[in-house]
Amino acid sequence: MVTKELVKIPMATLDFYKYEEGGLVFYEFDATECSMPEPMVNAMAGLNMIKSENDRMVGLFFHEPAPLLAKISPFFSYESQELESGDFRIVFKKLYLL
Repeated sequence: MVTKELVKIPMATLDFYKYEEGGLVFYEFDATECSMPEPMVNAMAGLNMIKSENDRMVGLFFHEPAPLLAKISPFFSYESQELESGDFRIVFKKLYLL
């Protein structure tokens, strides 16, 4: 079982949880009950925590956040999954230039 630890993220207004799984470190937040601009504000704060190739951020959103995805696409890749609830789980990874 994965143990999630509440962590303080500068400039975030939502709770973030940190956990490790499969050699990766995840920072996760849930914005499914938020209204704009809170999901983007928290996503941008959380993305600052991705400092290595083994770091990921997981965001839970009430819709696919197209403006956020367009804004970060030069710097981050992501995998989006629609959940049974209709919400979206998006895993972000920093792009590293060779």
